[in-house]
Amino acid sequence: MKIAQIVCVFPPYSGGIGTSAKRFGDILSQDHQITTFTLKHHDDDGKKNNLDIKRLKPFLRYGHGGLPFSLLFTLAKFDCLYLHYPFFGASEIVWLFLLFHKKTKLIIHYHMDTEQLAWYLKILALPSLLIRKSLLKRADKIISASFDYLENSQIADFAKNNQSKIYEVPFGLDTNKFIPKLPEKENSLISQAKAIVNYVTKTFIKRGQVNLLFVGGLDSAHYFKGLNVLLEALGQLQNTNWTLRIIGTGNLQTKYETKSLVLGLNNKVKFLGKVDETTLIKSYQESDIFILPSINSHEAFGLVLMEAMACGVPIIASRLPGVRKVFRDNIDGYSCQVGDSADLAAKLDLLIADEPKRQAMGRSARSYAVSKYSWETVANQIKRVFI
Repeated sequence: MKIAQIVCVFPPYSGGIGTSAKRFGDILSQDHQITTFTLKHHDDDGKKNNLDIKRLKPFLRYGHGGLPFSLLFTLAKFDCLYLHYPFFGASEIVWLFLLFHKKTKLIIHYHMDTEQLAWYLKILALPSLLIRKSLLKRADKIISASFDYLENSQIADFAKNNQSKIYEVPFGLDTNKFIPKLPEKENSLISQAKAIVNYVTKTFIKRGQVNLLFVGGLDSAHYFKGLNVLLEALGQLQNTNWTLRIIGTGNLQTKYETKSLVLGLNNKVKFLGKVDETTLIKSYQESDIFILPSINSHEAFGLVLMEAMACGVPIIASRLPGVRKVFRDNIDGYSCQVGDSADLAAKLDLLIADEPKRQAMGRSARSYAVSKYSWETVANQIKRVFI
């Protein structure tokens, strides 16, 4: 089957929608001919990809939305359109195309709601929102990473009344690549020396003992990741024996750096910028706790959560629909109240002070990630949708 995958962003741009589109496209390309249509982005470095990528220059554009009219004249040669929603501008193009091509299949991957938009963005998004219900009705199948998210989303009523075409397919990853840090092979003398150093460090020095990690875009498009909440929580911690590393970049980074300075955290918070996958995995492996304090429904899953879990890291994440189902509360980590820095600080203090708990949760997280998010498991689920 010839499939046109239509998505607003795509790697090398960092973001959950684009990353998941790349991963699902790789899986589907094993059995189908996939062409991915996406907007041209300044992060595009021209690297080769396993997929056929068409980067569009839209007539009009704002952020991740745009009107790629050329798309209208290229879709007729495909048997199936795989639309990653939201994609303001392209959704209207797809809707218009399908009015005249009744036999073309439509599969929609519903990633997230758009209710938290600023007023001027709501105006720009209005055409897409007006045709959304019609587009959903036209869809042959609708994919979501979580039934829990859909049941609490803007399309909850539609999903409830159209359960037969709703498919839950979680995101996946290579659990043979995202792995816990392997123990070093060393003789007993070296082991004893390291044990002494660790004991002295923990007992007397108490600096940098617990490594905290946050991974997410620091641009306006990813404002919902909740880094402000995390920084405020760190300022309330009873335990001072920690450091935080932040991976990501964007136009809000200076704002976050200033906030950490005002809170007196600048010596304990390190901004590492954008890193490659090898460095990312190593950063997970060297972490003791991973935190994702997202603040609204723009966070529907959290790919970084399953990546951290696969690397054997306990997590703390907001108790949001969808996100709260990625892991098991009190087993793989802790959930915290949305936007509540005090609750986040309390959960952090618990884990920072309890190394055995961190280790136990890390082992559970790794086991759960392998059983639920491995390529083999997810590949079988997504392939069944495209039969």
